[in-house]
Amino acid sequence: MSASDQGNSYLDKVVAQQAVLEDDLKAKRRPPPPPGAVGAAPAPGPLAKRDRALGGTAPADRPGPGPVDVRVSGFWRWKNVLVPPNAFVVHTRRGRQEPLHIGLGVSFRFNPSTDSFLVVPGATQTILINAYCICRELQGVLVQGYVQWIIQDFGTAYRKLDFGGDDPMRLVNLQLREQAEAAIKDKVATMGVRDVLSDKQPIIEELTARLRAVAEGEDNSDQGLGLRIVTVQIKEAVVSSSRLWENLQKPYRAEQGQIARLAELEAEEAVAQREMAAARIKETQRLEHERELAELRARNESQLFDTEAAEKLRRTRREHDDSREFAELQTETTRHALRMERERHEEEAETGRLRIERDHELARLRAEGETAVAELRARSRHEQALLDLERDAARAALENERTPAAVQARLITALPEIMAKLPKPDELRTVTVNGVDQTGVAGLVTQLAAVVGALRAATEGPGPEGR
Repeated sequence: MSASDQGNSYLDKVVAQQAVLEDDLKAKRRPPPPPGAVGAAPAPGPLAKRDRALGGTAPADRPGPGPVDVRVSGFWRWKNVLVPPNAFVVHTRRGRQEPLHIGLGVSFRFNPSTDSFLVVPGATQTILINAYCICRELQGVLVQGYVQWIIQDFGTAYRKLDFGGDDPMRLVNLQLREQAEAAIKDKVATMGVRDVLSDKQPIIEELTARLRAVAEGEDNSDQGLGLRIVTVQIKEAVVSSSRLWENLQKPYRAEQGQIARLAELEAEEAVAQREMAAARIKETQRLEHERELAELRARNESQLFDTEAAEKLRRTRREHDDSREFAELQTETTRHALRMERERHEEEAETGRLRIERDHELARLRAEGETAVAELRARSRHEQALLDLERDAARAALENERTPAAVQARLITALPEIMAKLPKPDELRTVTVNGVDQTGVAGLVTQLAAVVGALRAATEGPGPEGR
C-alpha cells in the first residue's frame, strides 16, 4: 500500500466519523406529550390516560422509562415523585425563576399542570476513547483510553448541558469524548512515534488539563460545566501501519538477535570447556573412587575380622557371666527359701504363743466372771435373807403392837375357818370352869381370850436380850 492510498483511507475514515458525530449530536427527543402532561416527565401510557379520563387514581409507584427509576404515584394534580438516592433532580414551577427542589435523591409533590422536573443519574460516567492520530513523523497512531467524570454542581450542570432524550448522558458523553479526542490528537501531533509508544504521561497530563479546564473551569471560576474529572487513563497506543510497526521493531530485534547469537556462542564455548573439565574430573574421580574402594574393602575385611574375634570373646565372656549369675541366683533363691521357712516357723511359734495366751486370758476371764456371778448370787441371797428377816421382824412387831380387842376381832373373824379345820369329836364332854359352860360360844371365846392373854404375857415378859 502506497502513502497516497494510506492518506485517502485516513481521509475517508475521518469523514465517516464526522458524519456519525453530526448524527449523534442531534438530540433525539421523544414526541411532545399531550396537553396537561409534564414537559420533562415520562409520557403517560394508555393506562394512565384512561385513569385520567375516568377521574380515577393512577397506579402508585409506577417507574418511568429511561436509565433512572423514577416512580410517580397519586392521581391528577396530587402526585408524588419518588427519586432514587443516587440521582440528581431539579423541580421547577411555572411563574418561579428558581427551582423548588434541586439536589441528590430529593423526592417531592408534583402538579402536572404547573410543574416540570428533570432527573439525571448521579453515578460516575465512563467514556471510552479511540483516537486516530497523526504523529510528528506523519504516521497514523491509534490511541485508546478512557475518562471518568461525575456531576459536581448540578445547579450549574443542568443549565449548561443538554440532559434531554431517552439517555440523559449520551450527548454529554459525546461532547466530552470529542473534546478528549481533539486534545489527544493535538498532543500526539507534537510527539514522535517512539515517544507516543514509550511514554504516555504527557498525553494524560494534556488531556487531564484540557478536560478539567472545560468541565470544572479555570482557577475555580464559574465558567465550568459543573462536572468533575475523576480520572484520565491511556490504555494503549498502536501504530496503524503494520510495516512501520515491523520496521520499528527490527533494530531492537536485530540487536537482541545479535546478543542472543553471541550469548549462544559463548554458551557453546563455555559448555565445551565445561565438558572437557567435567570429563577430566570424572576420570580423576573414577580413579580416586577405585582406590578408595580398595582401601575401603581392605579396611572392611580387617574390621570384619576384628569384629568376629571381638564377638567370639564377648560371647564366651557372656556365657561365663551368665553361668555365674545363674549360680548366684540359685544360691540367692535357696537362701531366700530358707529365710522364708525360718520366718514362717517363727510366725507360727508366735501365733501359737499368742493363741495360748489368748486361751489363758479367756479362761481367766471366764473364771473371774463365774466368781463374780457366784458372789453376786450369794450377795443376792444374803440380801434376800436379810430382807426376809426384816420382814418377819416387822410382822412380829406389828403383831406385838396389836390391842387385845384387835386380836379378839381377828380371832372371831378367823373362828369359822378354825372350826372348819378342827377334827370332828367322837364324843362330847362338858367342862365347867369357874362356873362357865365351856361348850358354848361364850365359853369358847372366854377360853380363847385367856389363851391370847397368856401368849401376850409370855411374849412381853422376856426383854430384848431374850428375843
